[in-house]
Amino acid sequence: MTDIRRTVLWMVFVTSLLFLWDGWNKHNGRPSLFSPPPPKPAATAPADPAATPSASALPTPSTAAPPTATPAQAPTASSSAGDPASWVTLTTDVVKASFDPRGGDVVRVELLQQRDLEDERRHVVLLDRSAQRFYVAQTGLVGAPAGQQWPNHLTPMTPVAGPRELADGQTALTLTFESAEVGGLKLRKTYTLARGAYTFGVKHEVVNASSQPATPQLYLQLVRDGNPPPGESSFYSTFTGPAIYTDATKFAKLDFKDIEKGKAELPKPGTDGWVAMVQHYFAAAWLPPANQPREFYARKVDTNLYAVGMLLPVGTLPPGATATQEATLFVGPQEEKKLEALAPGLELVKDYGWFTILSKPLFWLLDHLHTLIGNWGWAIVALVVLLKVAFYWLNASAYRSMAKMKAVNPRIMEMRERLKDKPQQMQQEMMRIYREEKINPLGGCLPIFIQMPFFIALYWVLLSSVEMRNAPWIGWVTDLSARDPFFILPLLMTATSLLQVWLNPTPPDPVQARMMWIMPLVFSVMFFFFPAGLVLYWLTNNTLSIAQQYLINRQLGVNK
Repeated sequence: MTDIRRTVLWMVFVTSLLFLWDGWNKHNGRPSLFSPPPPKPAATAPADPAATPSASALPTPSTAAPPTATPAQAPTASSSAGDPASWVTLTTDVVKASFDPRGGDVVRVELLQQRDLEDERRHVVLLDRSAQRFYVAQTGLVGAPAGQQWPNHLTPMTPVAGPRELADGQTALTLTFESAEVGGLKLRKTYTLARGAYTFGVKHEVVNASSQPATPQLYLQLVRDGNPPPGESSFYSTFTGPAIYTDATKFAKLDFKDIEKGKAELPKPGTDGWVAMVQHYFAAAWLPPANQPREFYARKVDTNLYAVGMLLPVGTLPPGATATQEATLFVGPQEEKKLEALAPGLELVKDYGWFTILSKPLFWLLDHLHTLIGNWGWAIVALVVLLKVAFYWLNASAYRSMAKMKAVNPRIMEMRERLKDKPQQMQQEMMRIYREEKINPLGGCLPIFIQMPFFIALYWVLLSSVEMRNAPWIGWVTDLSARDPFFILPLLMTATSLLQVWLNPTPPDPVQARMMWIMPLVFSVMFFFFPAGLVLYWLTNNTLSIAQQYLINRQLGVNK
């Protein structure tokens, strides 16, 4: 048994070192040992928007469309099309959104209540079309007869004059773009931005100005480069990429690499669901009305450039007829309660890892504690206290088992020294002592394993909750989502981890004993790069565990 435990401990230790080394390589810009190097960012976002692919950027028409309905070559942009100087910008109390008259697309969204973690003087920019980033929301029409085209996301459009900033007492801003006749159809897009909302109401009006009936399809798509968000940590990872939700298939993430290989699994056409681009803390999503037919797609647009979207049938338009399609575009932080109110399943863009079933009720409890206390840091402390109370008797059982092992440890050490040349007899004598003292060698591990999923789930709650961004705790901790600027919490975390080792029974094997001291030091390295909220959570848990373990050791008379 001793040899097996020693082997397992060494495997854990070596694996931990390997992952730490890999994380350090990624932190310093070197390639990971476990994944191919990231795509080169040079082709990520063309500095000249006209360089964006035209026909390839449009979705493939639905199989229900006429056989001749294929995307035509996009129109040639004018010299001013795509120039940021021509963009139209609307500003509300929470967003500053820029629209390109070429296509009437949303090409930049600045979140005015979210500070950039790397530079607090700037706001978070989520959608962005620049030399460094490409992340936009596009719409248009497909399904034109062969050799023709209809208005799409590269068609020059004219903005209608109106207010551009939300005035005091004003509840919403509207912006309308109108296209000229293209292939016999006109397209009018109207965006509505409401006070306090991260949603864009988008109304598409399609006018058949030709003498023939037309059956267009509307596409709603998000196009993004495959690069991780700026400032992403190398010591923990969260999902970045497209996601699709339907009532039938529920929430599904699509990896960029699967889209690259054409292996992305898509839901069947239906009458519900939405598409999104997800990253740490933030998301963008197209949310069409319920009970409306839609078809999903995901595709590679260009090198390191990917699209996810939906096709919605507009219906057959007789000459002179107008059809209207409405949708909602969400661009903002992953605030769980607000996402739940927008669309079924939208709160799932918040990445809880494998423990969503536990993480959701834990966040619900954390949110209620914050409502009572008014401080996210103290709410974290209170939640950990409640969890420790809930698992008090389970932990007490584990600590009593460890305390008993500590009590018999001098006998074990003496016996090992006496029988060091007789390993088989040593093992039998050790098991006899455990039986006499009614000690289960695994009694201290099982209770901890039972409650581990709850603490891992809480870890993901704190890692994923945008509410932690720019949220202060006390004194020097002014942002629970950023690392401790003075490393006070990580140092305390290291100290408490070492104190726990000191309180635990010393393993009879000297190699195991040394590893018990080395492993907390190795793992503590990661906490110097973790968000302060996560370190506060582990520090509180450690402190309460030490207090409970000390009291039990004292009751049994085995404190050092």
